[in-house]
Amino acid sequence: MNFENLNLIEPLLKALQQEGYTTPTPIQEQAIPIVLRGKDLLGCAQTGTGKTAAFSLPILQKLYKTDQKKNIKALILTPTRELAIQIGECFEAYERYTGIKHTVIFGGVNQKSQTDALRGGVQILIATPGRLLDLIDQNYISLKSLDFFVLDEADRMLDMGFIHDIKRILKLLPVRHQTLFFSATMPPEIEKLANSMLTNPEKVEVTPASSTVDTISQSIYFVEKQQKKDLLIHLLKNPSIESVLIFTRTKHGADKLARILTKAGIGAEAIHGNKTQNARQRALTNFKNHTLRALIATDIAARGIDVDLLSHVINYELPNIPETYVHRIGRTGRAGHEGTAISFCESEELPYLKDIQKLIGKNIPVIKDHPFITQEGIKAQSEKAEEIKVKAKEKKAYRGNRANGDYWRRKKMNKN
Repeated sequence: MNFENLNLIEPLLKALQQEGYTTPTPIQEQAIPIVLRGKDLLGCAQTGTGKTAAFSLPILQKLYKTDQKKNIKALILTPTRELAIQIGECFEAYERYTGIKHTVIFGGVNQKSQTDALRGGVQILIATPGRLLDLIDQNYISLKSLDFFVLDEADRMLDMGFIHDIKRILKLLPVRHQTLFFSATMPPEIEKLANSMLTNPEKVEVTPASSTVDTISQSIYFVEKQQKKDLLIHLLKNPSIESVLIFTRTKHGADKLARILTKAGIGAEAIHGNKTQNARQRALTNFKNHTLRALIATDIAARGIDVDLLSHVINYELPNIPETYVHRIGRTGRAGHEGTAISFCESEELPYLKDIQKLIGKNIPVIKDHPFITQEGIKAQSEKAEEIKVKAKEKKAYRGNRANGDYWRRKKMNKN
């Protein structure tokens, strides 16, 4: 299967070829024909599966064939500034031979450049909820001519408390439009929201959030809270960790860890909602071009981070929501490349680890050979040793029983 088989128009195929893309990902292969047929879509896919192209390519094709007016025809609603920028970069790449224009709007920056772009006329708008509603209230934006509405990262939208903004935006949409709904997870509240928005949708599900890809090597380090920073510095002495995305639970924790690593001579910056847009974008750019070795992020900020060939993800603090673990480590091991996911686990995080292992359906290997191992690690080590000892004993007994059985069978045969 290649992109030509999806009946995409020549301007899009030319742009894809220029980007070096020849083979669609599973979600692109399934979703693009559905969107081209005009059907509503419910997409369940992990990060890194190529879902942006799954909705941007068919939207561009339909707009190219049916409309070149300056009204806003497609709205892509996304939770974070980083993700909005990333989606905008994708549209910029794919639309270059179509004559279609897009713009990206988000809060935290002066609105003038955004309103100037809107005045110039765009067909595609990529937006975060707050700034979108603000500019609608100022009469810079009308959604009356909308043909396509994409709700991206719906689960993260709800996590961030955007449900009321979403409901307000839904009331402003025309009755007739095509809706594309994407979420990495499908808990009951997300299904309820999807059911309220979609009309006879077709569902596409790729790599459920309860699974982790085989190309990611996972491991657990048992370590007490106060020694986590020492273990992290110890691990980062290894030059094979070329680029690492480190997750903390809080913004304060991310800033503190960045200062600790910088003091230890390790290039690191934190990225989260309290940083200015310029600071966040600079850190992300430096990390993407590998001039910055370590990027420390909270879960919300990391949702917009997409880095090619990211070698390592480290869970400095385990998430209390098991699905979040899958999203975090899914930042590495993409497009068939190998990746490494390391998790630190202190005694208070043991329930989180148990929930994670239950969700992914397997035990994460424990690394016991490190200088900061805790009692939990020693216990896991002794339990593993005992398990090996028992299996060896069982194997020896089996061989003994088999050999004994063979002896009596041979004796019986000789007697006959």
